[in-house]
Amino acid sequence: MIGRRRKDTGASLPLTERAQTLRSALDTGGDQLDPEQSGKARTVVDRVDERWAIKGGRTVVALAGATGSGKSSLFNAIVGEDVSRISPRRPTTAEAGAAIWGEEDGAELLDWLGIANRHHVTATGDNLGLDGLVLVDLPDFDSRETRHRIEADRILERTDVFVWVADPQKYADARLHDDYLQPLRHHDTVMLVVLNQIDRVRGDGDVDRIREDLRALVKADGAGDHEVLGTSAVTGAGVAVLRERIAAVVSAKNATEARLVGDVRSIAETVAEGVADATPPFTDEADHRLQEALKVASGVPVVLDAVQRDYLRQAKTRAGWPFTRWASALRPDPLKRLRLGDDSRSPSGIAPSDVRGVLGRSSLPAPTPAARANVQLATRQLAEEAATTLPPRWADAVVEAASPSHDDLSDALDQAVVSTPLRERAPIWWAVVGVLQLLLALAAVGGLLWLVLLGVLGWMQIPIDAPFWGIIPIPLALLAGGVLAGLLLAALSRILAGVGAKRRRRVVEIRLDEAVEEVSYQHVRRPLIAVLDRHEKTRELLVRAAA
Repeated sequence: MIGRRRKDTGASLPLTERAQTLRSALDTGGDQLDPEQSGKARTVVDRVDERWAIKGGRTVVALAGATGSGKSSLFNAIVGEDVSRISPRRPTTAEAGAAIWGEEDGAELLDWLGIANRHHVTATGDNLGLDGLVLVDLPDFDSRETRHRIEADRILERTDVFVWVADPQKYADARLHDDYLQPLRHHDTVMLVVLNQIDRVRGDGDVDRIREDLRALVKADGAGDHEVLGTSAVTGAGVAVLRERIAAVVSAKNATEARLVGDVRSIAETVAEGVADATPPFTDEADHRLQEALKVASGVPVVLDAVQRDYLRQAKTRAGWPFTRWASALRPDPLKRLRLGDDSRSPSGIAPSDVRGVLGRSSLPAPTPAARANVQLATRQLAEEAATTLPPRWADAVVEAASPSHDDLSDALDQAVVSTPLRERAPIWWAVVGVLQLLLALAAVGGLLWLVLLGVLGWMQIPIDAPFWGIIPIPLALLAGGVLAGLLLAALSRILAGVGAKRRRRVVEIRLDEAVEEVSYQHVRRPLIAVLDRHEKTRELLVRAAA
């Protein structure tokens, strides 16, 4: 048992799967994650792969401490030999040294650790039960020599188990607690805390008080609640207990995995500070504003007005009073003026689609500066609302994704309008009313010609009596009835045409809404959603890696 308690090193994910999950999170998050933290995380993942690929079941236990903590003397006491050399001028270790127990070849592991000073220990006496142990005496992590500190930090990154050695004078040193213990919030299962040189403390009560103080400090660091072992390399006090604790670690053969799991969890939590706790959803209000702005910018209101006028013109041409409908036929087709509507060829053989193929656009008026500004505002509001709870890097990515090129967006909107059917099959009532109008017109013309004939015959003094329908001469009845009925039917047709034009406008508006919505999705919402989806996937992977 390490320290006071252990956690299940199996956790929720196997080590290799956890490391791969972290790598996937880094790949998915990409540039939106802090580059410094991402770099550290990739280093951890690479270290997991390297350590896991090393054959054998050895456990690396490192004694780490500040200058004067007596860790080298404690190292020699555990080994039972004076292996680690101590500077005569100043109690400091210049280079890391390793004591190796067991016959298993550890060269590959020691080469990976970068430790050249190696001492093989014969497993006899007190050293029984330590088979598989690689005990490392590190340079002081607070050494005045920069290379000593770098060496200590480098090996600590690759160590399986930490034995933090403190002395009664410097056990509260800020470097130990701030730089080393606080970052190890997920490593309490691979950590031992030792108060060395207890022989220098006068009373046993004082030793217990210092041990409890150190225990409280370590707990406040977030590194776990550990039993602080008291040792003395001079008197040998506590050395046997420390050796037993180390032997328990070695025999369990799970310290390597526990250490690496702790590394992955810690760095995953650090990287996760670059994502939000939850991915924000879209708001219907912002989406509606964008839709309306795109409709205005694409000229949908102009097209709808043209569709309505076109319906009225066609209705009057086909079902209007025959004596005035020719005037409607002379009016320009509002859809053809926009190169929209049907695709019939002109006498010159050129169809509207041919013009659009050359120009790539309809003749819709270009969006006004106000309309363009409205689109930019709507897209930015949509992006800002979607990114309101996201960290800056993600928020910037959302805004950039929701800000397409103006030319690309304008072309896409124009093509959406051009490709939308704006006409339907002519209503049946147009044909019915058209036939009735033609019959009434023929009746009126027939009555008129009849009356003219009677007038001419009367002028020529050829007596011919007109037939009567009651008291009304039939020719007059035909003329008056044809004209009045035709005008009444034309008025009724105008009312029906107004209703039909509004209905046609609504139908086309629905189609255009769908076309503009597709443009909105492809050019604004889809890229934006892709960033949010990537954020959510990154967040889920980091949570899983840190669980």
